[in-house]
Amino acid sequence: MITCKVNGVLRQLDVHPMKRALDVLREDCGLTGTKEGCGEGECGACTVLIDGLPINSCLIPAAHLDGAIVSTIEGVAPKGKLHPLQEAFAVEGGAQCGICTPGMIMASLSVRRGASTKAIQEALAGNLCRCTGYEAIYRSVRRGARAGRARAGRSGGSGRSRT
Repeated sequence: MITCKVNGVLRQLDVHPMKRALDVLREDCGLTGTKEGCGEGECGACTVLIDGLPINSCLIPAAHLDGAIVSTIEGVAPKGKLHPLQEAFAVEGGAQCGICTPGMIMASLSVRRGASTKAIQEALAGNLCRCTGYEAIYRSVRRGARAGRARAGRSGGSGRSRT
């Protein structure tokens, strides 16, 4: 039995400890917003936050979720209103086919207001998009960070950890 908190809800999951976290989230928790792109940890489409760090969920066995706090794209805006990053991706054209968008947004949550393009690129390192050039994504992250921090009245950390 694996016990973790997913989007603020305590879950007890009777899953094989080596089942991929991606599959646990999609199949056992019904959270299909997290996408599988490559299944090899190369594209970032499956990025979720585990204990606050962006992680490729296709690489993590379920056993690593035991005792963890997991955030998925569904938990970004739990009250039904879009998160500023989600709004920005829609307005700026940062979302095209939608496969990479949840992972891009999850990886972007730590970007600070006023971040340089280099800082945004570093936050998104490991997240690939095959539809857009990255300029629309960078604009989306910049706009979302600006709006999100103004709304929240705080600044987040930066940096990135990939497993």
